[in-house]
Amino acid sequence: METESVARQDNGFTKEGKRTILAAHLAFFVDMFDIYLPIIALGPAMIYFIPEDLSASTAATIFYLTFAATLLGRPIGAIIFGHFGDKVGRRKTALISMVGFACVTLILALLPGYQKVGLWGIGLLVFLRFVDGIFLGGEYTAANPLAMEYAPKNKRGLVGAFIIGGYPLSYVAVSIITTILLKYVPAGGIDSPYVQWGWRIPFIVGFLLSLGVFLYFFKNVPESQVWLKSKKAKSPLKELFSGESLKNFLQVFVMMTGVWLAFNAIAGILPGLLMNVLNVDARLVTNALLLVNLVLFFGYLFFGSLGQRFGRRTILITVGIFASTIAPYLYYKLVAGAQNSSMLQLMILALAVEILVLPGTWGLGLAYITERFRTSVRASGFGLAWSLSVIIPSFYSFFLLGLGNFMPYEYTQIPLLVLGGILIIIGAAWGPETKDVDF
Repeated sequence: METESVARQDNGFTKEGKRTILAAHLAFFVDMFDIYLPIIALGPAMIYFIPEDLSASTAATIFYLTFAATLLGRPIGAIIFGHFGDKVGRRKTALISMVGFACVTLILALLPGYQKVGLWGIGLLVFLRFVDGIFLGGEYTAANPLAMEYAPKNKRGLVGAFIIGGYPLSYVAVSIITTILLKYVPAGGIDSPYVQWGWRIPFIVGFLLSLGVFLYFFKNVPESQVWLKSKKAKSPLKELFSGESLKNFLQVFVMMTGVWLAFNAIAGILPGLLMNVLNVDARLVTNALLLVNLVLFFGYLFFGSLGQRFGRRTILITVGIFASTIAPYLYYKLVAGAQNSSMLQLMILALAVEILVLPGTWGLGLAYITERFRTSVRASGFGLAWSLSVIIPSFYSFFLLGLGNFMPYEYTQIPLLVLGGILIIIGAAWGPETKDVDF
C-alpha cells in the first residue's frame, strides 16, 4: 500500500478535511434516510400499494421487497460510479449521484396506488426504489473514500464511525417525522389520511434534504488530494479483480455478506415483522426503535474508537461471536414477547440486540474497507465490497419463506442472524489488521 504526501498532518485535520468529513456524514445521513423511507414511513401505509386481502407473510414479503430493491440497485451504482470515482474523481462522481437520488425520491412521493393503477403501483414503487439504489450506491462509493482520504491515520476509526453514524441518526429523523404524522394524520384503513397522502410528506422531506446536501457538497468539498497525486488505473475494475486486490475484495466480500445478513435481520425485517406479522402497534414500534437508534449513534463512535485502539480485526471477530450466539437468543426473546411488551421492554431488548451487532460492524466497516484497497481502486473496491455483498442478503424475504416451511415464520430471521455472525468471524479472521495502513 503506497504512502502519499498530502496537505495534512497525521495528528490533526485541515479545514478542507473537516468540511469533507462533515459532507460525507450528511450525505450518508440522506442516503440512509432514503433507505428507511419505505420501512418506517411507508410501513403503516403499505395497503395503499397492495390488495387488502393478502396474507400476513405475503404482505411482509412485499414490504421487504421495497427495501431489497434499493439494496439490489446499489451494486450497479457501485460498479458505474466506482469506475468514475477512480478515473475522473471522487467529487464529481458524488455530485452526480446526489442529483440522481434526489430526483427519484421526489418522483416516489407522487406515485399512485393500487386503487388507481392496480399492481402497477407496487411495480413502479419497487422499480423506482431499484433506480434509487443505483444512485445511492454512487453516493457512498465516491463520497466516503474521499472523506477517509482527508482523515488523519490515527483518527480514521473515529471518522469512519462518525460518517456511518448518519445511519442511526437518519433512522431517528424518519421515525420522528412518521410519529408526528401518525399523531395528527391517522393511519388505518385504505381511506385514512396517512394511507392516502400522509406517507408522501417524508419522501418530500427526503428530496429537500438531498438537495440541501448537494448544495453543501458542491460549495464546500474539494477533490481528494490523495487521489489527485496518485497513479490512476487504466481500468479500475480490471485492476480490482486481479492479483492482491482480488484477494482483498473476496475477503471483505465474505465479511460484509455476514454484516448484511445480520443487518437485515435486525434493521430491515424487525420493524415490519413487529407491525405486520405480530400486529404490534405501529407507533409503539416506531417510538421504541427511535430511542434505540439515538443510542446507537454513540455506540458507533464508541466502537470506532475501540477499533482504533485495539484493532479493527479484533473487534470485528468479537462482534461476529456476539452476533452468532447472544444476539439470536435476545432476538428470540424480543419476538416471543412482542405482543405483550411495553415500549420500555421492546426498547431494552431491541437495544440489546442492535448494540451487540450494528455498531461493531458498521462503526468499523468504513475505515476497515477503505484501508483494504490502494488509492487507484479505492472507490471501486469500497463501493463493490460494500454493495455486491448485499446481493445474497437481498433475497432475504425468500429465505424467510423457505425457512417458514420448517419453523414459525416469525422466528425465521434467527438462523440467518447466526449465519451472518459466522461469516463476519470468517471474513475478519481471513484479513489482516489495517489501522496502521498508510494511504
